[in-house]
Amino acid sequence: MKQTLAHGGWHSTITATDVAQTATRPGDLIVDGLDVYVSESRPREAGRAAIVKLLPVRPLPPPEEVLPSPYSARSRVHEYGGGAFSVRGGSLVFVNDSDQALYLRGTGERPRRLSPLLGGGQRRFAEPVIDTLRERVLCVVEEHSAAGREPDNFIAAVGFGSRTGRFEVLFSGQHFYSSLRLSPDGKRLAWLSWRHPRMPWDGTELWVAELDGRGLPRNPERIAGSASESVFQPEWDTHGALFFVSDQSGYWNLYRWDASGRKPLCPRPADFGVPQWVFGLSTYCLLPDGDLLCCLTENGTWRLGRRSHTTGDLRLLDLPYSEYGTLRAAPGGAVLLVASPTMSTTLMHFDIQTEQLSSLRGFGAWAASNDATPTEAAAARFSQPVAIEYPTSDGTRAYGLFYAPVNPDYQGPGDERPPLLVRCHGGPTSQATTGLNLRTQYWTSRGFAVLEVNYRGSSGYGRTYRDALRGQWGVAEVEDCIAGALYLAHRGLADRSRLCISGGSAGGYTSLMALTFHDVFAAGAIYYGVSDLSALARDTHKFESHYLDGLVGPYPEKKDLYTERSPLFHMDRLRRPVAFFHGSQDKVTPPNQATAMVAAIDRKGLPVAFLSFPEEGHGFRHAETIRRTLDGEYYFYCRIFGITPLSEPEAIEIRNLGAASQRG
Repeated sequence: MKQTLAHGGWHSTITATDVAQTATRPGDLIVDGLDVYVSESRPREAGRAAIVKLLPVRPLPPPEEVLPSPYSARSRVHEYGGGAFSVRGGSLVFVNDSDQALYLRGTGERPRRLSPLLGGGQRRFAEPVIDTLRERVLCVVEEHSAAGREPDNFIAAVGFGSRTGRFEVLFSGQHFYSSLRLSPDGKRLAWLSWRHPRMPWDGTELWVAELDGRGLPRNPERIAGSASESVFQPEWDTHGALFFVSDQSGYWNLYRWDASGRKPLCPRPADFGVPQWVFGLSTYCLLPDGDLLCCLTENGTWRLGRRSHTTGDLRLLDLPYSEYGTLRAAPGGAVLLVASPTMSTTLMHFDIQTEQLSSLRGFGAWAASNDATPTEAAAARFSQPVAIEYPTSDGTRAYGLFYAPVNPDYQGPGDERPPLLVRCHGGPTSQATTGLNLRTQYWTSRGFAVLEVNYRGSSGYGRTYRDALRGQWGVAEVEDCIAGALYLAHRGLADRSRLCISGGSAGGYTSLMALTFHDVFAAGAIYYGVSDLSALARDTHKFESHYLDGLVGPYPEKKDLYTERSPLFHMDRLRRPVAFFHGSQDKVTPPNQATAMVAAIDRKGLPVAFLSFPEEGHGFRHAETIRRTLDGEYYFYCRIFGITPLSEPEAIEIRNLGAASQRG
């Protein structure tokens, strides 16, 4: 029998400590012969990125740790990194987090540094490709050589074996490079490049060059891409053809290129690619039999498909999961990351014959068991996402995932509507997906409803929807978040007087804009968010230094518009309590974006909370930080809304709390 209790104060067995301790995140995935290697960021080890080796056979042998502590495989190229290691013939090449140098670890050896020191600066590495024939590692390099100067990016080769200590620049001249792919015969190299002010989802170019006898590139040829065509994930097949994803049609679709030219593989209004925020992303792979295994999203829903190499037909597989990614060919099929509304991210093996998935390693307390079937207990315990589509401004439509309050022990009073937390994803070119997220369940199990908004600008809905935010950041996506909250309130699914909004990075900016310029939300929480667009344009890292040119307009030509859309300069409009959480080492959104706003709100006398974390950067990695901020946000809402929780979270300081009555 469920106990009837006011929404928001229910006791939950999902604690912030559970969320933090089970927040291990998979990163890069590499297959070498029979072995599968995966990196995993571990909050319980202060965010260290370990590497684990698995053998996908039954019964599963114990996983092997192949990267000794304190080494951590994390690249900081573009600040967001990814593509931090590679393995060939059992030899591991990785980027070490603390010094960003390139290291080699042979079987049974201690890691040894490969990359030479750079006087007066730092070289960062990403996407190492081991070229055994020439005893070198090909990689993307970001060179920070002088303070106040934009870093240089280029493609280079770092020697090992008899060539140890040799460093050679192969390609330069573009602002950014990624996706290095050496052909199976070692005779050609493919890569992507792009220039300011484009982001990789705006426009990239796919290049192919021959490699001469010394391994130097010659006769480079651009085979796809432009300032308005985004190309993603080139891959060679064993016959020398190059596969890739392009949004030339308006959607990220699959293509094949060879001597006869470029050919679309399975054109349809679906995205087979994702925004290239990090290196090493993979949404398809070539199976041992020549078929192509791919994940695709249509209207925000992800599926796994198999394209026949003989008929060209794409067949969507009937599987009980809703999220797929990081596909790699492997013996007997492929390996990939999988999730569902009742299953946290799990590394699985795809059997090429049975087309079934079996679990190799889980990430989180509710990963799949060996039979890879979500449990009934999970289905009963967790709130299930409901995809919604609703009208927003200008007669357009927006999308979201709605989670109702769910707790097996409690229910709300029949005449009471739950508080609603609107969560804004980052990017803003990202996407809210349906895989189990204990952070979301933390809220729903306490009696909150949650709406995760895929506002205009989100990926997963084609290029037109992605481009709908161009010039409209701070306006269109804010309208979509507001429209979603009001849509649910009007349908009786949320309490109109207890709407709150939260987000990190770009989602933090959206949340702060909604709180400052509109009177819909009663409170909010900002994680490493933006309050001053001009300061961000002047003081962010290279990768995003011109991102706002497309989202807002060129700076400083449009400085007035930047001021108009900066909450810091419109404190007269803000009348809502806000909590801020920020890392002192944040290079993407500098900490002054939070401190300036907190000081201004404090001077105004509104309730405000601020937690700063000296060891954190952009995105929190430490278990204690994750726990503290989640419980802190909950405590903040309880005090603002007058909720009395059965399980009191750890208190945080809220200045001017007596002014909460001003929220209206």
